[in-house]
Order: sequence, then structure tokens, then C-alpha cells
Amino acid sequence: MDDSRQVTVEIDGPVARVTMCRPDALNAHTPQLWSELRDIGHSLPGSVRCVVVSGAGKSFSAGLDLSVLSGPLPVELASASDADAEARLWSFQEAFDWLRRPDIVSIAAVRGHAIGAGLQLALACDLRVMSTDARIRVGEPGLGLVPDLGGTKRLVAELGYSRALELCLTGRTVTAEEAVVLGLATLTVRPGELDDAVEDLTLAILAVPREAAIETKALLLSAGVHDDAAQLAAERAAQLRLIRGRVGAGE
Repeated sequence: MDDSRQVTVEIDGPVARVTMCRPDALNAHTPQLWSELRDIGHSLPGSVRCVVVSGAGKSFSAGLDLSVLSGPLPVELASASDADAEARLWSFQEAFDWLRRPDIVSIAAVRGHAIGAGLQLALACDLRVMSTDARIRVGEPGLGLVPDLGGTKRLVAELGYSRALELCLTGRTVTAEEAVVLGLATLTVRPGELDDAVEDLTLAILAVPREAAIETKALLLSAGVHDDAAQLAAERAAQLRLIRGRVGAGE
């Protein structure tokens, strides 16, 4: 393994295991880490159906590496043209955005802390399995920033506006138990059972025919923006594609 890498990926048939590998820094995020995540998304083989995202060591991610704020990046962004600055920020967001693609189901395996950018990475995943020792927190507003890696949309979608605002502006810590109640965690398990629980969930997803899984995820993603008529039309179109696929395959 290249020791300079901050993220590794292991492809095992239809499963890609993406691991942040900065355990000594509690997998704190840097522009390099985001670049490597983005590259993984771009190069993912078409055979992959499930992506499992985890962090090496005792924590999923403690959030943004604070050295980034004292380094050259803020000055570079502030002095760049609007177009160049937005392009740079989009390159960071792109590292997270691919996890919502309809052709894959992404699962975050969260132990320890998921703070700030680490929480946003977990929220970018479709499903979140948390160990009971997990603690999550929105950290960006407390640093004078906003959750800009897709976190605002995900939080409102999962929690509603009022609760999302409360968590963002208080920066309070949410336990794994509360995360389940709020809908931020799909399920919680004891720390020693996390890997097995993620494996069981992955196998259950892989048992569903791929095209049905893709169409279903796409419909659920569109449900929040379509009105009833548009969503019903999308359901009809998806169902027809699946039925024609079955007939064409001779089933």
C-alpha cells in the first residue's frame, strides 16, 4: 500500500471497501483526502454494486483537519475569481456526491466520532450503521463555516428544517442511540459487531436484482423533488423498463 495515500479502496467483486487511513489524525479530512475520494468515484468499476465507507482505527472521522484553515487554501479561495473558487469547491463536493449515484448503494460504517466533514461523508452514504460508541456532531458553523459538502440538504431531508438548524447552530453531540431515533443512523450495533452487521446488510442488498435496486434508488431520490403526478409517471416508466427487461431476457 502507498503510505502517502489517505484513502484506500479494495474491490471484492460487487463490493468496494473505501477506507480513510489517517488513524493517527482520527481520519481528519484534507483536500488530498477529498481528491482521492473523488478519484475513487470516477474510477469505480461498473461491476460494483455496494460501497462500504469506513475509517481506520478508533474513529470514522474527526472532521476537517484544522491545519487546512491555517494553510494556504483559504487565501487561495478568497483571492480566486468566483468561477475558479466555485470550481475548486465543487471538486471537494464531488468527492462526496458520487456516493448518491443510483447504480450503487453506499454504506457508512461509523465507529467513534463522525464530526463535521466526517459526518457529511456519512450522510452522503445511503445507509449508516453505527456502533453504540459512535458520537456525531455538526462542526462547521462553530468554525465560522457552513456544512458545504452536501450536509445541509442531507440534514434537512433526514431531520426536517427545525432539527437540522438546531444541530447545526448548537454543535451539540448526538449519541448513536439518538441518531437512530432522529433517522441519522439506519441501525446501531455493539462495537464488536459493526463489521458483521455491515456485511449482513451488504449481502441483503446484493440479493436484490441489480436493475430493480437501481430503479428503486433512483425513484426514492427523486421522490423529494417530484410532485405526485411526476413521481407516479417516474414509477410507471421504471416499472415498464423492468418488465421489458424481464421479457427481453426470456424470464
